[in-house]
Amino acid sequence: MVRHKIVLHFPHEQVDKPIVSKLVRDYNLDFNILKASITPREEGLLVLEVTGEEADYDRGLEYLRSCGVDIQPLSQDVRRNEERCTHCGACLAVCPTEALRLDRETWEVEFVEDECVACELCVKACPPRAMEIHY
Repeated sequence: MVRHKIVLHFPHEQVDKPIVSKLVRDYNLDFNILKASITPREEGLLVLEVTGEEADYDRGLEYLRSCGVDIQPLSQDVRRNEERCTHCGACLAVCPTEALRLDRETWEVEFVEDECVACELCVKACPPRAMEIHY
């Protein structure tokens, strides 16, 4: 069983089609929508956590690509700019998944990308703007 967080970019001509529902019906995949920004006649963005057998996952992603959907892992999108981060901890209180946590030995903020769901709360809370979203 695999679990991946991915970002889907839909071309405007595919936004009104039931593409994602086929992941459940035809490829035995479960998904949780983490973020969506889809408007008819415009490009769409969908952040999903997808769970299923690896072979089904691979086939499902190939289907999405055949529909013209661009796919990238979520970890490429949520980044911390290490040069800007002052380790003030303002982001800790707003992170719902504890992807941002305090290292009690160094008193520095750690960012665990695999636990991030791209809610963007840390981006708004970060005074030096060290947390960045790149879709």
